[in-house]
Amino acid sequence: MNPKIIEEVPLSMYDLKKEIKKIQKRDAELSIRTAKTDEYLNNFLVLKQSDAEALEKEIAEMNIPRLKELHIKKIVDILPESVEELKVVFQGYALTISKENMQKIVSAVKKYIKEKKE
Repeated sequence: MNPKIIEEVPLSMYDLKKEIKKIQKRDAELSIRTAKTDEYLNNFLVLKQSDAEALEKEIAEMNIPRLKELHIKKIVDILPESVEELKVVFQGYALTISKENMQKIVSAVKKYIKEKKE
């Protein structure tokens, strides 16, 4: 029997961490893959869950043309600190964003990273 895909929703690493916490509460022990994923996330997540959600919301509220939820989740995962790094993130997509909008995104990301470093 093949499972039926109802909808595809982009997840950030922070969303995935939240889902793993739900699984931990439900199950006594994590499966091997879930445990490895959790270990990976613990090593690579920089922001707190609340900060990641706030950054995601802030970028979404900028109303940048052609910037979709998928792109916002990727920005929150990678946290580019310069326009050049942001361009690298967008290279995998057919997406053109103005230099001013890229600068707005980078300054929002820097604000959250600076809070974390303090």
